[in-house]
Amino acid sequence: MDKMIAFCGLPCTECPAFIATQKNDDKEREKVARVWSKEFNCEIKPEDINCDGCLEESGRLFSHCKVCEIRKCGREKEVKNCAYCDVYVCEKLTKFFDMAPDAKITLSEIRKNL
Repeated sequence: MDKMIAFCGLPCTECPAFIATQKNDDKEREKVARVWSKEFNCEIKPEDINCDGCLEESGRLFSHCKVCEIRKCGREKEVKNCAYCDVYVCEKLTKFFDMAPDAKITLSEIRKNL
């Protein structure tokens, strides 16, 4: 499978929710829900662990992806991911990069090669 890079620069294809969904593995969904519930201090149910990647228009999405402002912006601007945006790096991304520095590296590499 080709690597799918989300609008924000995270690799969807490496996300535990994406992997569990693609494998259609309920045990994996249970594990991801348990780990994420503890990590993010909220209740996530195994049935919430369904995602085909944030670039999908009509596929299944994890709940956060449905409300993600970076994803919403990228879809509105019709860019492949944020590296292709005319206003790269914007304030939304700058804040996100503080939490996910690897995403910044990924998008910067893509932008460098455009």
